[in-house]
Amino acid sequence: MNSPTPLFEATRTAVMTMPMAQTLKIEFRRIEPGFVELEIPVQETFCFRPGQLQATPVFAAADFAAVVAAGTLLPPGFINATIDATLKIVAPARGSHLIARGRVVSASRLLTVCAADVFAVDNGNETLCATLLGTARNIDMRIKP
Repeated sequence: MNSPTPLFEATRTAVMTMPMAQTLKIEFRRIEPGFVELEIPVQETFCFRPGQLQATPVFAAADFAAVVAAGTLLPPGFINATIDATLKIVAPARGSHLIARGRVVSASRLLTVCAADVFAVDNGNETLCATLLGTARNIDMRIKP
């Protein structure tokens, strides 16, 4: 396995300072410009019935994957935040963990449209369980409000 890139390390470190990322136990598998792949374990505390995740952690995995992918294209001094997202659940989120693959659809200076597909993994088999289309607001932290 190759050693993580500076982009991987910087992105992972920034995201994992967020309490929600820690609560979800996010593990990043890939971080590249415009693309992120992450996984979260299925935790019973997030299930509405044994072994099946409620929609909130599915949305969170998709949102993190999509918006973090958008963030990989930002210049230094910028951060981003979700301003709009739509999640479509297409199958139950059952298994040992979820894999979310986020990507940039269209990037501009102010807004980035991003998307993610979320897969439930059961015994190594991936099943698409949700897809998200979102918009991230790009914020220049060097400009004082």
